[in-house]
Order: sequence, then structure tokens, then C-alpha cells
Amino acid sequence: MRVVVAVIFPSVLLFGLVACYPIFIPVSPSPTITTKHPIVTSTPTIVWFPPTSTNTPLPTATLSITPTLDTRPEYGNLIFTDNFLDSSFWTVSQTAIGRIVTGKQELCLAIDQPQGYLYSLRRDTQLDDYYLEITASPSLCRGDDEYGLLLRVSPSLDFYRFGLTCNGKVRVDRILNGVASSSTPPTLSGAVPPGAPSSSRIAVWAQSEDILFYVNGEYLFSIRDTVLLKGGLGLYARAAGEEAMTVNFSDLAIYLTNKQ
Repeated sequence: MRVVVAVIFPSVLLFGLVACYPIFIPVSPSPTITTKHPIVTSTPTIVWFPPTSTNTPLPTATLSITPTLDTRPEYGNLIFTDNFLDSSFWTVSQTAIGRIVTGKQELCLAIDQPQGYLYSLRRDTQLDDYYLEITASPSLCRGDDEYGLLLRVSPSLDFYRFGLTCNGKVRVDRILNGVASSSTPPTLSGAVPPGAPSSSRIAVWAQSEDILFYVNGEYLFSIRDTVLLKGGLGLYARAAGEEAMTVNFSDLAIYLTNKQ
């Protein structure tokens, strides 16, 4: 459209300029020269770019700045450590599903049954606000095989379950009255090394209704819930397929959280 206007406009301008000058026609000399003034007929002015209605600016959005959640795991004094040398602190067993044993400063969960599930609870342990770190090292593990922590375990076995899978996913479930609800569904995370053998440092910061989750120093996500505010601690493993699965846990350390 601009090209057409650019071509037409100079032509009209030239025509207008020629029309503004009188036209001289040579005539034979005569005794009296009468000059006739040309009659100028007004023509409407062509407006190539007609004005538009006054521009009314759109309302400007007002942005409110929300403080960013500080996801760094701040914590205080050490509450206790566990090197798994004393098996009396944990529930151990040997069944058709598999075995739970301590040794070599580790707690080992070895599943022999297809799609088997094992867990071990730490005896006489009740925690509310704390920061926890533990190392999980799967040695036989593949695909959706899963391992991790049981948090705020109640006497009726309500708890949160924080799991890592052998294909690099993380998840959080809440088990309440025997029914599992997924607070955070399985999500791929670059913080979790896939396959086995591998090793990950798992961390949890829990204070009141807020729980923050970490793997290998990387913050993953947080949940907020007012149902389970304290409870026991456990470790678990679950085989997703027909193959055996083994994971070892070591170097448990639990600290106080910094009160806000």
C-alpha cells in the first residue's frame, strides 16, 4: 500500500503545482490587451491519511511483587546421627518378599519378589521440625523401581512418602487411612542419577505445615499440609517389575531447623 501512495502522491502534487501557475498563450499584438483572470474552482482536498479517533491508552497493569520463597535449607544444631551399626533402632526382617538387614554402616532393603515392597521404621523416633540428610545407594535398580523416605509416620501408619525412581524421577505421596494421594506426581529431575549403581544425598526440611525436598543439594519442590505435623521416620523400597531390587541407606543426620 505504501508503494502505491508514494507513486500517486508526487503525480498529484505535480498536477497541483501546474494548476497553480497561469497559462500564457502567445497572441498577435492588438491595440488593447485585456487580461482575463482565470476562474479558480475550488476542489476538495484529498486527505491521504485521515486522522483517527484520539488514542485512548489501555489501562496499565499494576504488578505486585511477591517475595521469593527462600529454598536454601537453613538448619541449626545436630539432634542425632545414625550409622546403622545398631540394628535395634530399626525394624529388620527376612521374608518371601525380601530382607531388611543392617551391616557395614548401612541399612539394606533387598526385594526378591516381583513388585515387592519393603519398609523399615526407626524405633522410638518422634520428630516435628527438623532438617534431615541421608545417602541412598541403589545397587540393583531399573525403570520405575523406587526408594526413599517415610516422613511423619503416625501410629496408624499415616505418612508422607518421598521417593526417587531408577529412571530419574521424584515424587511425594501422602498415605492417609490407607489411601494414597499424590502431592507431587512423578517428575523427571536432573538431580537424580538414573540407573544403578548410583548414589544420592537426600534431604528434607520440615517445619510446621511446610516440607521442602532436596536431592544432591538441589531444591526440588515443597508441599504444605496441616494434617500430619509430626511423627516417625522410615525407609522404603518398591520393585516396579519382575526383577530383584536392592538399595542401601547410610549416613543419616538430623538437625534442628532455624525458627522463623
